[in-house]
Amino acid sequence: MQNEPIEVTLKVTGILEKLGVPYVIGGSLASTLYGMVRTTQDSDIITEMRPEHIQPFVLSLQNEFFIDKEMIADSIQHNSSFNIIHRETIFKVDIFVPRPSLFQRSQLARAQRQTFELETEIGANFASPEDTILSKLEWYRLGGEVSDRQWRDTLGVLKTRAGELDLGYLKKWAADLKVTDLLERALKEST
Repeated sequence: MQNEPIEVTLKVTGILEKLGVPYVIGGSLASTLYGMVRTTQDSDIITEMRPEHIQPFVLSLQNEFFIDKEMIADSIQHNSSFNIIHRETIFKVDIFVPRPSLFQRSQLARAQRQTFELETEIGANFASPEDTILSKLEWYRLGGEVSDRQWRDTLGVLKTRAGELDLGYLKKWAADLKVTDLLERALKEST
């Protein structure tokens, strides 16, 4: 995995951990970790940020990141997303504050701790391989089923983790997220 995306992302997750904010790294960083390597222009973090986290989050990161306090407050209020940009590398971190849902709770509960040897050993919570697949399928559907990247990421995790995945979990949540047809297609294409 490339160092720059993970190093910048870990700066953000380190602050989230200090503030006690539950989070999970998803998106292309998670699919690269579990599947096939590809370059990425951003990272995705799903959080349970609340208004009381805004001030210390901004204060902790404002020297290294372009960060907008009002954008963060709006995202928390409307359960949407905001981004921050690392000043030195211009790497973007997208932070999602979704409405609480059973799937989100499951993602957070099933997060897998991964450690990286950078200047020191550092860890962060990543979405599980199954949750990465489900999220990619959901984004693929929401995007009109045209993103080759989302589809390739899904197939990469399915191929690389074949025999290790909890198919019962995948099928249950695929039905809830209304992506069963996509999961079945991806399972067939990945064999």
